[in-house]
Amino acid sequence: MSSAVLLMSMSADGYIAGPNDGVGNPGGDEFMRLHQWYLTEDGDVGRPAGEAAVIWDELQATGAIVVGRRTGEQVDFYGGDHHGVPIFVVTSDPTATSPYEKVTFVSDVETAIARAKEAAGDKDVLVHGAVTGQTALAAGVLDELQIDQVPVLFGGGMRLFDVLPERIELEIARVIDTPQATHIRYRVRR
Repeated sequence: MSSAVLLMSMSADGYIAGPNDGVGNPGGDEFMRLHQWYLTEDGDVGRPAGEAAVIWDELQATGAIVVGRRTGEQVDFYGGDHHGVPIFVVTSDPTATSPYEKVTFVSDVETAIARAKEAAGDKDVLVHGAVTGQTALAAGVLDELQIDQVPVLFGGGMRLFDVLPERIELEIARVIDTPQATHIRYRVRR
């Protein structure tokens, strides 16, 4: 059965984006510091060497993506192609359209995740974005979290779990500790 999995790199003080996060500066100032763990030996974005490679492989094996409109706009909706799978964008704008064939706008996170799971079949659904992750958790439709905690203190920017309506219990499913990041996979307890 498919799981909806939030995948986010995060600083040790809880930030997933640096200051000045916006369309002209996706992820904010110094954003790539949070993603150095998945640089190849040549310094390109891609499958990292070592134990963290399993996380990259899992990301590339997902069958659909759910992303918030803000995050989607910052990355130009992945150019309409994130490893060849359908992309569902959560938005409150009913007139939203995309120039990309694989990008579909959906009005709420519950519907977006349900449609993404249907499209993904038995593969997992990749969830991106702080607000989308928080909304999915609050709605009870997020199944797992893959948090790649980077040993840096940002001191400002956008936090991953700034506001949640209630406490949510998690269980640790896996920990991969590397010098670049500690990769923790959690299951949401229901």
